[in-house]
Amino acid sequence: MIETFQPTQSSMAVLIDFENLALGTGKRKRNGHQEPGPLPDMKRILERLVDKGRIISKRAYCDWQRFDEAATPLHELGIELIEIPDRAFTGKNSADIRLAVDAVDMCLTKDHIDTFVICSGDSDFSPLVAKLKEYGRRVIGVGMRDATSSLLADACDEFIFYEDIVEAGGIPAFEGKVSKDKRECYQLLLETIDAIQRESEGPILASLLKDTMRRKRPQFSEASYGYRSFTGLLKEAANLQLIEIHQDPRSGTAVVDGFRD
Repeated sequence: MIETFQPTQSSMAVLIDFENLALGTGKRKRNGHQEPGPLPDMKRILERLVDKGRIISKRAYCDWQRFDEAATPLHELGIELIEIPDRAFTGKNSADIRLAVDAVDMCLTKDHIDTFVICSGDSDFSPLVAKLKEYGRRVIGVGMRDATSSLLADACDEFIFYEDIVEAGGIPAFEGKVSKDKRECYQLLLETIDAIQRESEGPILASLLKDTMRRKRPQFSEASYGYRSFTGLLKEAANLQLIEIHQDPRSGTAVVDGFRD
């Protein structure tokens, strides 16, 4: 019997070394200095993480005077901005220390948080990862491929490279098959299926697929797009030859097998 995929309901704290991510998108100069690149797309990162569970806490650490253009977008994502004064006054590792202290504090005082996400490629966080794992917490890392230390990546339970998050996923082309008012819905549906398939290769129960979509977009409702039920949306997507579905013989609910080849 084929086992259907049931996403874990992890409770996650996301701690972001923002300067490390921001510098990681840039290019390294010949003198060894890293020049800033485009701001990291934190929305895409959070959307990738909610495939794994609920995000309980989101904090970003930085001297925000250096990245003031990032403050408003981060606020809109519900991320708490922790101000770290200029390094000239506080030292190189001040942001790292504050992030580590907050992580250990959460680990010791908030038992419901079972997963910590460290958004950085800095090897200085390797001891923190080891300590969190000693306390039975799962640790996921997120960082730029060329700016991530192998020490940190190897220490984490899982490490996700930023480039893999922002690169176009392998979802089928749907724009020419659905009306404009439904394209947002189909984008969310297909991207969520693609994300879940990266976690497991098994078929996906419709109810759990919908739960994951709502973690990505809490305001999502199939009724807003003219569907009487979520199963109706899945049946239409199957009729358009975008996905393959079947009915679970025990529960009678729809099950998504994956994309149509």
